[in-house]
Amino acid sequence: MTRDDGTQPVADDELDALVDRADLDGLVRLIDARCASRDWDGLIRVRSRCRAATTTGRQVWPTATLAEYRIALWAPAAAACSVLGEDSGRFTIGPLTEVIAQHHSWDELSALLESGPRRSFVAHERVLRGDTPIEDDASGLDLPLRLLDWEPAYAVPTYNDEGVASPCPTDRWQDDWIPVSSAGSAMTIDDSSVTSALRSLVEPWTSASNGRAESVAVEGDASHALRALGLNSARLTPIDSRDALSWLAWCGASGGAHGRRRGGALGRFGTWWLLAALGGITDDWNELVDDGELGVEVGAVSGSLRWFRFDDGATTGYDLSLIAVDPIDGLSYGLMARDSA
Repeated sequence: MTRDDGTQPVADDELDALVDRADLDGLVRLIDARCASRDWDGLIRVRSRCRAATTTGRQVWPTATLAEYRIALWAPAAAACSVLGEDSGRFTIGPLTEVIAQHHSWDELSALLESGPRRSFVAHERVLRGDTPIEDDASGLDLPLRLLDWEPAYAVPTYNDEGVASPCPTDRWQDDWIPVSSAGSAMTIDDSSVTSALRSLVEPWTSASNGRAESVAVEGDASHALRALGLNSARLTPIDSRDALSWLAWCGASGGAHGRRRGGALGRFGTWWLLAALGGITDDWNELVDDGELGVEVGAVSGSLRWFRFDDGATTGYDLSLIAVDPIDGLSYGLMARDSA
């Protein structure tokens, strides 16, 4: 049913009134109702009216954000793709490129997404969920649009109406801890590329939350790395390289305790970049991409390292406590990041 002039549904009189009053509670109830009735066109109108109203000073941006989040998550592909604009998703709990990838396959999305960064990010998020996009214009992160043999099954989040669930991979591990006293001081090595890569990986933890990140490089074994991190004793347990990479990628995808989630695509990229830094091949990155050898070289770095998880009894909240040992060169790298609520 429409107005006499055919301009809009009569039911949107309620929407206009709620927006004019900046009635956030009422708008949320309207969003819930339109989701329940699968009125996606109506939900798109809620989002559009709220976005427009913010330019007049009405503080209804939270409902515009909620509407576009629900559209990306639950609406059919065409409607979901319509909210992936340049300025959309800025305040959603996670990037809409990750949200839309949860329930929509690449086959559904491919013809609807314009070329550009968002198309690329959606493709890479679909890779993490088992899809295999094969398009040159969707490879903007330099990473292959498939999981390689040496990579883990990366942890992916579950978005719902209430928020996002993204358990840390370590939550399900059964660790066999070994108490270790740190060794005497060892020769430290200035490896700014590893330090920079780690800080980039967990950047939201330190810039948008309360976290800190630290890396050390030493000549010696894991106990020397512990000492360089300032730990007199800790518990160690060896872990598989895939488990280490899954943990790193989870950290890179998260926003820490208070920052905004960045998404699995950036978590995977940050993990590859950190591996490249550990292997000393960051300067060769572009050349390796051009030659199609990046995956081979980064995978070789991952396979050459021995990984250990450590526990110093002070880990709370968001935590990364890894040591990577390079037995060929006799080097060890301590990677530590912490963020708490």
